[in-house]
Amino acid sequence: MLLRRYDASIEEQIAGLIHDVSHSAFSHAIDYVLKVGSPKEHSHQDNIFKAFVKKTEIPHIIKRYGFDPGYILEDKNFPLKERRLPDLCADRIDYSLREAIIFKCIKNADYFLENLRPVQDQWVFSGEESASKFSKLFSKLNEIYWAGLETAVMFKAISDFLKYSLTQGYIKQSDLYTTDKVVLGKIKKYVSKDKKIKSYFARMNNKVPYLNDSNGGEEVFCKSRVVDPLFFDGAKIKRLSDKNPKWQQTLVQEMQPKRYFVKFLDVL
Repeated sequence: MLLRRYDASIEEQIAGLIHDVSHSAFSHAIDYVLKVGSPKEHSHQDNIFKAFVKKTEIPHIIKRYGFDPGYILEDKNFPLKERRLPDLCADRIDYSLREAIIFKCIKNADYFLENLRPVQDQWVFSGEESASKFSKLFSKLNEIYWAGLETAVMFKAISDFLKYSLTQGYIKQSDLYTTDKVVLGKIKKYVSKDKKIKSYFARMNNKVPYLNDSNGGEEVFCKSRVVDPLFFDGAKIKRLSDKNPKWQQTLVQEMQPKRYFVKFLDVL
């Protein structure tokens, strides 16, 4: 919808619609479950995206409407949709504003959307004020929700639950590419029979207290996100870090993965 609002090409809108289809059950938790995952980058879904889509009906549907699947699946063709951090892209703008509303950090997204527009395949705010407000909102979401201690605990609890279930044969690796509901449905019937999976299930449902304790806790990393928006400074386009040296320091610090030592206060 964001790409459509700003009149992106139909091809870029299609790419935007399908960009998250390779997400697994429990989303980025898979980066903590599989050896090919990356807790520091949360990149598994991106790494398998093309191969995943090619196994679905999506390429046939795209062809049916006269578009080239190969072109649609290539991120470099759609810089409004996808860019590397700390640049803005439609995906980053979309999930941050949606979650800011869900978590009641803002009432609506109107202010940011009205002060934002695409210029030569880049997202640019109307001025330094709106760029600064967005970057601070994004950092707040990162600190509390995306890379905070509670998120590290969540990923640790879910990954332990899923890894143990895989070793016991309660689920297969292919099940991870279904849905949360399907995976839980297969595992929950063992909760009353297996004390260990019962304990992991309790942790996953926030029934067990925990500490961030470097003395005895297990090391857990979370991907950290920060943005450096472009904005109009008169007739020129500048980055927020160009005008705000302190923000340059923030970028260096916040691009590093967050490190925790999670210790659950129960006994397995």
